[in-house]
Amino acid sequence: MPRALISVSDKAGLIPFARGLTELGWELVASGGTGEALREAGLPFLAIEDLGGVPEVLGGRVKTLQAQVHAAILARPDRPEDREELARLGAQPIALVAVNLYPFTRRPGIETIDIGGVALLRAAAKNHAHVAAVCRPGDYEPVLQELRGGGLSEASRRRLALAAFRHTAVYDSAIAAWLAGGGPLADLGAGEPAPASEDDPFPAELPLALVRAMHLRYGENPHQRAALYRDALNAGPSLLDAKQLQGKELSYNNLMDADAAWDLVWRLQAPAAVAVKHAGPCGVAIGQDAADAFQRARDADPVSIFGGVVAWNRPLDGAAAAAIADLFLEVLIAPEVTADAVTSLRAKKNLRVLACPPPAVGRALDYRLRRVSGGLLVEDEDRVPTVPSAWRCVTRRAPTAGELEELAFAWEIVRAVGSNAVVVSRDRQSIGLGGGQPNRIDPARHALAQAGARARGAVLASDGFFPFDDVVRAAADAGIAAVVQPGGSLRDADSVAACDAAGIAMVVTGRRHFRH
Repeated sequence: MPRALISVSDKAGLIPFARGLTELGWELVASGGTGEALREAGLPFLAIEDLGGVPEVLGGRVKTLQAQVHAAILARPDRPEDREELARLGAQPIALVAVNLYPFTRRPGIETIDIGGVALLRAAAKNHAHVAAVCRPGDYEPVLQELRGGGLSEASRRRLALAAFRHTAVYDSAIAAWLAGGGPLADLGAGEPAPASEDDPFPAELPLALVRAMHLRYGENPHQRAALYRDALNAGPSLLDAKQLQGKELSYNNLMDADAAWDLVWRLQAPAAVAVKHAGPCGVAIGQDAADAFQRARDADPVSIFGGVVAWNRPLDGAAAAAIADLFLEVLIAPEVTADAVTSLRAKKNLRVLACPPPAVGRALDYRLRRVSGGLLVEDEDRVPTVPSAWRCVTRRAPTAGELEELAFAWEIVRAVGSNAVVVSRDRQSIGLGGGQPNRIDPARHALAQAGARARGAVLASDGFFPFDDVVRAAADAGIAAVVQPGGSLRDADSVAACDAAGIAMVVTGRRHFRH
């Protein structure tokens, strides 16, 4: 007869679950309050203290922390030595543990910090190869249904174990926040019973593991305090693995800009340089080498680059270092900085120079987090690859092979510019950038004005579709040759007609890249 241990603070769904287990032939073991609820429902059970002969002590502070209980949960039935030890203890294996914790977030205090329940859940989750750890009332019925069908699968036990570890991690985080003197706590509950689908990347509870890497001088402004934390759940090369070779201490804004530049430059395959100011690109270019790429990125907007951050996807060598000699910059970042570059840059003692390994690709948890009042918005990163062969031409004139390559370059840049984003590029160099406005025509006008005469024969990319044909008409007036945009507006036909009238080629991607 399989044995289940039940010890729940939240009694919701308890009786139907316990009755279902009993009907399936399970023997129930229950703690004090849970046992009372089972007794009132007329369900048979063993009391926890009956397992090891140890009564509750310290007013109930200790009741499940017994060797017989935890040995019964942690024993591996496939190991003879474990079975022999259980026999010596007079214990029987426990194959299911249903526990939810004291409601600390509803009634924060020392006496509502659960100890035994957390230990039971962690023990069951550790031994999930043999034991089901059930921490959410919403999982009771799915568990019963699977047991009725012959038993819990390995995948289900693993899913339940993951939910249990996430639950205890979030629970401990709430306790730590309370002890640190935080304000009122939200009632976290135990989350939804299951993911929305098998490939849902967003669990019911999402614990974050952050370890402080350094204090920063201040935040975005001098009156704001700030620190940099490492995400312990995302191992692998990142900006936090950069080695600072010289210069002043990195600031909050330095790190924001360096991250934006580093992310964009690695989207480009050829030797490239990206200049960033205030977290947005101001110059992006591909060149023959690092020096050439930098010079072209600088020339894209020689005014805005002043005091900015520059990233390369190739080693920063002596020639590239010499090219910045007369320019004030805050941070340089590259996968490698050669010895002659280090020597050349040493004269700029305040310039921060970082050597950083290329970023990791395909990390297990690649979330983008944004704070809102009372919580976090969570999405996966926009890392969809650019595949021009999957784009659809909607105009009479199709883009030439060269125009299509240029459109792909502009499309990579547009996803790094604040929406509504418009990028004008030519010869793999950004020549006009506009974004961060509540409409699309103003960024388009800004980007085209910045490009000036260079816009003739260039391409234009938009991160969102065109609700009107005004952007296309402005592009035609400036001499734009080809346009890429997501498509999908109810008035797409107006923009297509405007392109056809001007001889502009337009392709639609079917995918947008908004960045608010």
